[in-house]
Amino acid sequence: MKVVLAFSSGLDTSVAVRLLQENYKADVITVTVNVGQSPFKLKAAAKKAKLLGAVKHVHIDARKEFIQDYIFPSIKANGLYEGYPLSTALARYPIASKLVDVALREKADAVAHGCTGKGNDQFRFDTTISLKAPKLKIIAPIREFNLDRKQEIGYAKKKGIPVETESSYSIDENLWGRSIEGGVLEDPKKIPPEHIYTWTRPPEKTPQKPRIIEIEFKEGVPIALDGKRMGGVELITEMNRIAGDYGVGRIELIEDRIMGLKARENYEAPAATVLIQAHQTLEQLVLTKEELEFKRQADQKWADLVYRGLWFDPLKEDLDAFINSTQRRVTGKVKVKLDRGSCRAIGRSSPYSLYDEKLVSFEKPGFDQRDAVGIIKFHGIQGKILRKRRMTR
Repeated sequence: MKVVLAFSSGLDTSVAVRLLQENYKADVITVTVNVGQSPFKLKAAAKKAKLLGAVKHVHIDARKEFIQDYIFPSIKANGLYEGYPLSTALARYPIASKLVDVALREKADAVAHGCTGKGNDQFRFDTTISLKAPKLKIIAPIREFNLDRKQEIGYAKKKGIPVETESSYSIDENLWGRSIEGGVLEDPKKIPPEHIYTWTRPPEKTPQKPRIIEIEFKEGVPIALDGKRMGGVELITEMNRIAGDYGVGRIELIEDRIMGLKARENYEAPAATVLIQAHQTLEQLVLTKEELEFKRQADQKWADLVYRGLWFDPLKEDLDAFINSTQRRVTGKVKVKLDRGSCRAIGRSSPYSLYDEKLVSFEKPGFDQRDAVGIIKFHGIQGKILRKRRMTR
């Protein structure tokens, strides 16, 4: 039996290799998809796959694809789930898709992943795989053997599998964000310790002088930072560095998982936090009131579908069509002020701006103010009629 495994080299996927070998008598091909993890982790994955006896290890650099096909659409949709930028959820789709591509190319009998039965990723992997290759068998060893973290560590020690047991945290990172959960964070009363953060400085250690940056968008997509045109990977990497230095992008919340469980989550998303806020600011300038109101509903539904593993759902594709239509005018520049853990839009401009200074100014005669009387006369007229009826009873 030949099985292609999504492999990060962490505890779950390391244990999964041995479980597949021993319980399924499988030849395991490991696949690591680069969506912005640290180079150290990527090298460690290749080394560990060989150590664990994988018959083949495949490394795929999907960073550009991740940005173009997943992150940029998420910016257009202001992809926030319960207030934080979707990051881990987004990255699972290109990983699952590449996993299927390798499995089909290698003529594998099955694909596997290290998801547990409590988390969200099982929905994203299983749904994507079943849609792209319905005939491929899906194996989730950790879920199928009902293993918890303590049991996994015990199994790893018994089988001589090297794992980092000194950290009780489960950490995932990609270009768009970093998630930290587990350990002391499972107690909602406890304050997150400073050492869990690596992308962002604490506010008290950020530069004393605020920094103003300018982000340029074209049709909803960021294309330049401080006047310098950049590709997606470079722009997001630089934005993570700059905003992280100012402590921007730390998020702590109680999150509602797909399974109905509430979980305490901690995120670092410097670039995502700034870029989505800047994008929303530009939309306020160029979209009509009706467009903005409807788009808020569409954005929320879009994020909910993506979070729940439904990237390829027909409704999500319909929402993409609407969102992309609105983005034709989301072109312009936004100035953002970074200051001790906060970011705030302080200026914006666009050739499609609906702001008319002459009409709105207190200093300039934009229109005859007496014309407002006719509008006000009928403003709220139904409520006035109802109140009158009540008074005559």
